[in-house]
Amino acid sequence: MQRTSQLNPSAHASRGWLNGFIGVLIFSGSLPATRLAVLEFDPVFLTVARASIAALLGLGLLAFFKEQRPTPNQWKPLLIVALGVVIGFPLLTALALQYVTSAHSIVFIGLLPLATAVFGVLRGGERPRPVFWLFSLLGSGLVMAYALSQGLSAAPVGDLLMLLAVLVCGLGYAEGATLSRTLGGWQVICWALVISLPVVLPLATILAPASFTGISLAAWLSLGYVSLFSMLIGFVFWYRGLAQGGIAAVGQLQLLQPFFGLALAATLLHESVSVGMLVVTVAVIACVAGAKKFAR
Repeated sequence: MQRTSQLNPSAHASRGWLNGFIGVLIFSGSLPATRLAVLEFDPVFLTVARASIAALLGLGLLAFFKEQRPTPNQWKPLLIVALGVVIGFPLLTALALQYVTSAHSIVFIGLLPLATAVFGVLRGGERPRPVFWLFSLLGSGLVMAYALSQGLSAAPVGDLLMLLAVLVCGLGYAEGATLSRTLGGWQVICWALVISLPVVLPLATILAPASFTGISLAAWLSLGYVSLFSMLIGFVFWYRGLAQGGIAAVGQLQLLQPFFGLALAATLLHESVSVGMLVVTVAVIACVAGAKKFAR
C-alpha cells in the first residue's frame, strides 16, 4: 500500500524536520545506554537481545494492524536496512564501546549526516546543491580533526569500529527512508526487525548468560532503552522524517546528536566532556544551518 501525504510541500517538510528531531533526541541516548549495558552484558548478546525484543514487538504491531506483506522488490531494501541498523550498527558500536568511552564514540556520530547524505544520493536519488556538500564536509571535517587531535592511536580498534558503524548506519538510514516513501516509516523498521528475528532470537538464546544474578538495574534499564526506543520507537520518527523532509536535508539533524549525547554521558556516566568536545560540537551544529539551506 502506497503512503501519500495531503499536506502542501512546505508543511510536509516541516513535519519531516519535527519527526527527524524527535528521532535524534531518542537516538542520543543510545550510546550512553549501550555503554552502561556492555559493562555487564556481552556486546554480541546485547546486540541480538535488543534486536530480538524489538522484533517481537514489531511483529506484534504488524499483526495487530494487519499490515500487508512487502512486495517482492521491497524485500532486498529491507534486508539492507536489517543488516545496517538492526545488526550492523548496534553490534559495531557495542564492540567499539569496549575500547572507547561513550563521549568519544559520540563524536563519530557527527559523520553520520555526511554518510547518510551520500547514500541518499546513491540510493535515494537526491541531488543537493554543491554548497550543501561544502557545509556537510566542513562539519564532518571538524569532527575528524578533533578525533585526530585526541590521538586515534590510543584506541585504533574502537575508532575503526565506530567508522564502520557510521558507514553501515548511513546506508541503512538512506535505504529505509527511501523505502518509507511507499511502505511507511514504522512498517519499514518493523519488517526489517522481523527479517532479522530468525537469526537474532536463536543467537540471543544461545549467548544468554548462564545466570542473570548480579545484573544491576541500570544495565537492565539500558537494555530496555536500546531495545524499545533505540531499536524501534526512534526509527518510527526518524524514517518518517527522512521520507518527508528529504534524506540529505533532515539527515543533517544528526549533527545535534553529539551535543545531546555528550550531555547525557556527562550527566549519567560522569564522563569528562572537554572544552574541545564542546567547541567541536557547537561548530558542527552551526554547519547544519548552512547545509539545511542548500539541501534542495
